[in-house]
Amino acid sequence: MGYFDALQPGEQLDSYRVEEEVARSGMATIYRVTDTRDGRILALKIPHPDVEADPVLYDRFHREDEIGQRLNHPGVLRVFNDEKRSKIYIVMEWVEGKLLRDLMLEGRLPQDRAIRITLGILEALDYVHSHGVVHRDLKPENIFVDGDSTIKLIDFGIASVGPAGKLTFRGLAPILGTPDYISPERAKNHRGDSRSDLYSMGIILYEMLTGSVPFRGKNRIQIIHDRLLNPPVPPSVAEPKVSPQLQEVIYRALERDPKRRYATARAFEWDLQHLGDVVVENRAEMRNWQKRKAYLPRKIAQYSILALIPVAVLILMILLFRH
Repeated sequence: MGYFDALQPGEQLDSYRVEEEVARSGMATIYRVTDTRDGRILALKIPHPDVEADPVLYDRFHREDEIGQRLNHPGVLRVFNDEKRSKIYIVMEWVEGKLLRDLMLEGRLPQDRAIRITLGILEALDYVHSHGVVHRDLKPENIFVDGDSTIKLIDFGIASVGPAGKLTFRGLAPILGTPDYISPERAKNHRGDSRSDLYSMGIILYEMLTGSVPFRGKNRIQIIHDRLLNPPVPPSVAEPKVSPQLQEVIYRALERDPKRRYATARAFEWDLQHLGDVVVENRAEMRNWQKRKAYLPRKIAQYSILALIPVAVLILMILLFRH
């Protein structure tokens, strides 16, 4: 199998007639196509030529294809097997709608719609997790939403089957792109599991309701350290319309310790469906959230400078005394 240049409308690739190019990323181009065998409208995801030279991206592309073919759920983008492919590409179902990220760029979502979208994602995650798959890259860019708030999870390129592997800071930028949705255990290079996806879902719900993420920083490392050192900014501070019960649900999803977090997508889903029954805890992080701990390397640097001042003064006095 080989690679090829961009396709034009009307061109034929195996059994697929290209209708239009619909999206392009750093890794692949997506086309809307017609399957000439049965008339179905599908999508083809075709990797760019440099993917072959990058082992990480090449593995990610094939992982997305292989895992996608194993999953069959209304909330997960279908991936189809076609053994007659003459080139490397992924055959996917065609869906109408927009990425959740594009929807969120239009402004904060009404609470009922944000919850409805979250419930759809959790239902899909429950299915995915029950099949031993952890998405590991759950973020608004990887969720399709239609006008009825029906969702489709996409891009299982770094998903894991079984226990998730480790994530290094070296691999953070090219693979995940943004640290805003990474769970604390994954950020600390520990093995994650399905609860890591639930943490990411908590961040997404927070952002849909408030228009911002709960942890901030000038760069990726600072954002991750804010997550590891500090509690989230309370959702009700960022958006006063968030009820204490809904806020409690978000806090449970964002527990730093996975053992204190929702154990399953179904448990998270149940609380959202029964907010009136959610018991609101008296949380210290609600009272102390404004006391933010400093970014650790900067604090170490400050202490080091302070420690060196007496040494510098002593050296200066010795030099002056010798003269």
